[in-house]
Amino acid sequence: MGPEITSATVRVIEAAGVDVNWETHILGAQAQEKYGTTLPDEAITSIRENRVALKGPIMTPVGKGFTSVNVGLRKALDLYANVRPVRALPNVPCRYPELDLVIVRENTEGLYSGIEHVVVPGVVESLKVITEKASRRIVKYAFEFARDNRRRKVTAVHKANIMKLSDGLFLDLFYEVSKEFPDIEADDKIIDNCCMQLVMRPEQFDVLVMENLYGDILSDLCAGLIGGLGLAPGANIGEQGAVFEAVHGSAPDIAGQGIANPTAILMSGLMMLRHIGEADAAARAEKAMLDVFAEGKYLTRDLGGTTNTADFASAIIERLAATESRSA
Repeated sequence: MGPEITSATVRVIEAAGVDVNWETHILGAQAQEKYGTTLPDEAITSIRENRVALKGPIMTPVGKGFTSVNVGLRKALDLYANVRPVRALPNVPCRYPELDLVIVRENTEGLYSGIEHVVVPGVVESLKVITEKASRRIVKYAFEFARDNRRRKVTAVHKANIMKLSDGLFLDLFYEVSKEFPDIEADDKIIDNCCMQLVMRPEQFDVLVMENLYGDILSDLCAGLIGGLGLAPGANIGEQGAVFEAVHGSAPDIAGQGIANPTAILMSGLMMLRHIGEADAAARAEKAMLDVFAEGKYLTRDLGGTTNTADFASAIIERLAATESRSA
């Protein structure tokens, strides 16, 4: 469903008055058929040159076929910081309507390094790689993000009680870096306890920083607390550029039907606008989106409504136009 929800997002961004010259590239299975690779060089080159991209969800086969395009893209561009805001939206039934936290996930190593081999038939070994360089820079990014966005606390999530060397290194570096940010509270939670605490008392958290696998799991857990993955945006940020994408997958079962909820990728697009200095346009588009949610008339099927993808985007665009005409 990537093309249809991305198209809806592009319409809203352009309606917000941002003049974008879009370069379109295909990745994944379609690219494999056309170019013989799931991650064409021209797509990587485009992102390096433009330093920013909006990416729709791409399907990765489970247990077979090509490796994850998302992982490959992050590695190719060294997009080390995966930022996933979790915020409840108006008029969406959820467990915690006041929830507002951010997950900062290390993107380049850990178990997602994909270093696996068969030791003997029936025995597979998978290596978890943790380095000082990657751990230090993701922790520093989390604290800088908290400072720049007026967040009060950063929590490290780990399993250092069991993985004393790998997660122990991450945790030690967390507290070392925290000394550079004395105005921001620092604490840590063991991953299993953190899951329980997120379900019981999520208001205690603000910014959470963690290794790759933990971040993947916790961001989905937190999305469930606000109504589902269809409301969860994400950004992958590094020195060579930034790629903005929804947290959810490609949902091939509803692809092409025009019923998918574009909220997650739209919110990712708004993160992209702020990243490139278009904060005013992002704020106006976000307000229009929140107004549509608050009104409750144009909600997609996953949220209990009947509105299709294109009409949801049109409702936001109409709200944008109405707001601008009143302020003119």
